[in-house]
Amino acid sequence: MIYRTDYHIHTTFSDGKAIPEDYIPAAMAAGLSEIGFSEHLNLFSPDLTWCMDPLRINEYTEYIAALKKRNKSIQIRTGLEIDYFPGREKELAEFLDGIKLDYRIGSVHYQGARTVDLGPEFYEGKDIDSLYEAYFETVIGAANSGLFDIIGHCDLIRIYRYRPTDDPAPLYRKLARAMRKNNVAFEVNTNGRNKPLQEFYPDPAFLHVFKSENVPVCVNSDAHIPSRAGQFFDEAYTLLRKAGYNEMAGFCERKRKFSVF
Repeated sequence: MIYRTDYHIHTTFSDGKAIPEDYIPAAMAAGLSEIGFSEHLNLFSPDLTWCMDPLRINEYTEYIAALKKRNKSIQIRTGLEIDYFPGREKELAEFLDGIKLDYRIGSVHYQGARTVDLGPEFYEGKDIDSLYEAYFETVIGAANSGLFDIIGHCDLIRIYRYRPTDDPAPLYRKLARAMRKNNVAFEVNTNGRNKPLQEFYPDPAFLHVFKSENVPVCVNSDAHIPSRAGQFFDEAYTLLRKAGYNEMAGFCERKRKFSVF
């Protein structure tokens, strides 16, 4: 039996549509052994409509800690999905210092002042090859920062199905090497299937690149509603096996463990 973990789940503390408690029955029905909450945290953008107010961080961690004590039916982990901005590493490190988490997911949503995932108009009239190169360089910066345990949806730039004319394989190889060098994991994010992309992140065609560089992996749903916890996981496990993976990374108090699947 696969030891199933899902560390990328959003609740009403950020842009999720349900309170943390509501995810537990759905997670158990999906056969999950561990569930991890990872609210959006963004320190450097004024738009808090989809992010948790940083002033609520203690409220959030205390709430999940209390939920852990009340609920013994499934293992609960506390995480954050943290927006990475180049050049702001020191400020981010200072903010995160002392916050008790089981893992940190580092994600890149922004290129400049705009996000890449809130509308296809971001891409219109732009050089897609240049966008891909810039985006991957930012994700590589997140991996190199040493601030994160997992890199989230590492090729989110694919969301609206804009494709580069150049072969992106060197970008994936460079990213995988940065992850290996900095001992950071990546996620197979199944929520891409619910987006215009209709595929997982990262591109399944390049999972073998991460395996060849020995980058640890976990499978996450990026669920914003309970019914998506653990969604499409069997398909994700199958793709990972085909790429050569046979173990999954898990996290507790920012220490990594592995389980065979």
